Amino acid sequence: MTFAPRTWVVGETVSAAIMNQEIRDQFNSMFAAWTSYTPAWTASTTAPALGNGTIAGRYMKIGRTVICHINLVTGSTTTYGAGNYSFSLPVQAANAGASIVGHAHLLGADRWAGEIVISPNATTTSPFFPITATNTRIDFMTPTRPETLAAGAQLRLTFVYEAAS
Repeated sequence: MTFAPRTWVVGETVSAAIMNQEIRDQFNSMFAAWTSYTPAWTASTTAPALGNGTIAGRYMKIGRTVICHINLVTGSTTTYGAGNYSFSLPVQAANAGASIVGHAHLLGADRWAGEIVISPNATTTSPFFPITATNTRIDFMTPTRPETLAAGAQLRLTFVYEAAS
């Protein structure tokens, strides 16, 4: 649902317009196209610059549930900055009292499976990957972890979380 349902009053005359708004429109919103947004890509020390790479985000919000996907493809003029990477969320996360975990995939020289973490009240998410192929402890993604990034690398983040409102 895209908004809170109305409170009905005893004896109220229900019109077609009210029924359409309260039932049809709410139901249709769950099957609508996703909303596009451009995530901000940042790093904790020096900001990366997208250059001729691409970054695209899209999400669907049903009530306070947000389903989101971010896709980053680096280009030949992309610079990778320094420090731990993070990406902006389309809407602020709820203060749910626990972190949310989602999926992260890096397709570079190798293929890496990782996860993302969204903290309570967060406006950003961070990807985590194994430190190296032999050290599978996960840590923040950086320009050199889990591998040194190069043109054509693709990062895909997919996750579901509760919005603050």
